[in-house]
Amino acid sequence: MSQNVDCLMNFRCFLMFLFLKGNSGLKWIWDINHLFLSSQFGRTEVIDNTLNPDFVRKFVLDFFFEEKQNLRFDVYNVDTRSSNLSKHDFLGQMFCTLGEIIGSTGSRLEKTLSNEDGTFTICHKTEVIKNNLNPVWQSFTLPVRALCNGDYDRTVKVDVFDWDRDGSHDFIGEFTTSYRELSRGQSQFNVYEVLNPKKKGKKKKYVNSGTVTLLSFKVESEYTFVDFIRGGTQLNFTVAIDFTASNGNPSQPTSLHYMSPYQMNAYAMALKAVGDIIQDYDSDKLFPAYGFGAKLPPDGKISHAFPLNSNMDDPNCVAIEGVLEAYFQSLRSVQLYGPTNFAPVINQVARCAADMTDGSQYFVLLMITDGVISDMDQTKEAVVNAAGLPMSIIIVGVGPAEFDAMEELDGDEVRVSSRGRSAERDIVQFVPFRDYIDRSGNQVLSMARLAKDVLAEIPDQLLSFMRSRAIEPRPAVPASGSQSHSTATTTSTSISSIAKGRNTHA
Repeated sequence: MSQNVDCLMNFRCFLMFLFLKGNSGLKWIWDINHLFLSSQFGRTEVIDNTLNPDFVRKFVLDFFFEEKQNLRFDVYNVDTRSSNLSKHDFLGQMFCTLGEIIGSTGSRLEKTLSNEDGTFTICHKTEVIKNNLNPVWQSFTLPVRALCNGDYDRTVKVDVFDWDRDGSHDFIGEFTTSYRELSRGQSQFNVYEVLNPKKKGKKKKYVNSGTVTLLSFKVESEYTFVDFIRGGTQLNFTVAIDFTASNGNPSQPTSLHYMSPYQMNAYAMALKAVGDIIQDYDSDKLFPAYGFGAKLPPDGKISHAFPLNSNMDDPNCVAIEGVLEAYFQSLRSVQLYGPTNFAPVINQVARCAADMTDGSQYFVLLMITDGVISDMDQTKEAVVNAAGLPMSIIIVGVGPAEFDAMEELDGDEVRVSSRGRSAERDIVQFVPFRDYIDRSGNQVLSMARLAKDVLAEIPDQLLSFMRSRAIEPRPAVPASGSQSHSTATTTSTSISSIAKGRNTHA
């Protein structure tokens, strides 16, 4: 008798609760709120009788590198059993971003376990093998987190069904295993009897409904952006601003560089939008900042990579506010001129990146410009060379100019090439700022939209470089004065299996 077999793999979870109880004294609650939404995300347990509470309950938040995710922590002294916070004493609050937490020394990424009530959740469903009593299923890949959430002894249950076209699939049987058992690979320990509990209870001579044999099992590491940040990889942020004459006289309101006392210009908005997020991943908060396309005092020499702080030996500015201050100061001292050459600044950052290819540093260059590149051939060559380095380039176009030529540098569709060589990675992201400006004039919203889009590719670009050089993240750096914690790398499992049916019980 032929049958169509379908296989479902499930995992079982377990949960442990810890209760702390005290007779009287000080109690604490820690509330997490979204700053902009002003909505409570979650609340910890109450801790009794201590001035130094150590909260156990954890919260799961989606992490977006390209967004500034603001958090607020409120602390209360709890006097009654009431869940109404107005009934308790407010002790204080703290603001931060999720990026600051992840980018800090010794940060840890925590996720709660799902289905800890003893039920199972489907984590993989195989293809259907029709008209075959001995089906061989294709191998498939699963994250270890999806299979067992890092618990190698957690029960994994496999259900086998006889497929029916109308969807009323007949249950053939099941068996259980674990990640630890599967990791033994093809062996006598990974031949499983498929049992049907109902048949076993009704038929005395029932043995099984067939067997499933594991053919292969392989574990591969798949590191994430967070793994590298936790291991100490720093993002080095460099800024390059267009000081060509096409921007207009900075003293005139029509200029893209106009310094209004009431609002930021487009250059400042783009710089702050991107910089405010990236600075959370740079421990020293020192950012090299350059200008290009200007005549410099005192001799009027044209430069395409001059430090905004006028310090040729040390172009670093302290935090994003320092970069903005140096930018405004340069507008008062240099003469806007031209042409619009990108290659000198790209090569400047590339030289720094070439000295740090061990995975400890990754360089992000933000270039803000109002016009078409004058040295396109040299720029393409610089990009091709930089693609082999730990480096990404973000280009933001401001103003009404046509930026069609810029799309050639953004290698989403076709990789940039120069002199017969193609870039080994896509490292350039170009966007025109005008596409993100809020129609109501809300600058905060405009900046958030811009940052989200231009930064979205950075994590994958960083990972592509690390993979190309077979670089693994270093062990997570423990917080100062804290105990070290063992960590497991993000891994995936590749599984192949074969089933054999018994004709008497098909």
